[in-house]
Amino acid sequence: MIVPCSAVAAKVNFEIFCPELAGNWAGSAAKWGEAPKAVTVAGVCSGDRRQLILSVSVGTHAPFSETWWFRAQGERVLLTYFDGVSADKQQLFSLYHQQGNYSLLGEGEINARPALIQLSFEVKAGAGQGQAWQWTQNMQYLDTDIDRYQLFRGIELNPAPPVLSR
Repeated sequence: MIVPCSAVAAKVNFEIFCPELAGNWAGSAAKWGEAPKAVTVAGVCSGDRRQLILSVSVGTHAPFSETWWFRAQGERVLLTYFDGVSADKQQLFSLYHQQGNYSLLGEGEINARPALIQLSFEVKAGAGQGQAWQWTQNMQYLDTDIDRYQLFRGIELNPAPPVLSR
């Protein structure tokens, strides 16, 4: 079987991904089976484009904001996740790019079970002013015969005006 080149995802350097998510975002977020909640997301890319912090506002499953800290580690990406409630979590990912979309893939553990974890950032069609993204957090347990990802949570990232501090 011959697969067209445009259908194949390629590994990409973090320095290309980082500035794409920098900025202020607004939208809704929901876990699978829950009602959506309004959230804001602030994205900061470091000057050397090797670190990205995404801060998701209150309105998520945790009573505090979540912080997703991505750091380039050679050809991999190290994620440190903290929500102010549970213990910090770390995960190594490989970063892929396909037709304007990005996907971070890594092996980890969810609910004490081995799993493939995917963080997908897909360009939303018809976004209008500025580029918008759909950020999905997917998982696939490795100890079952189910061979597809299951949606864990989705977050809309629509361009928003800067958040002013007081």
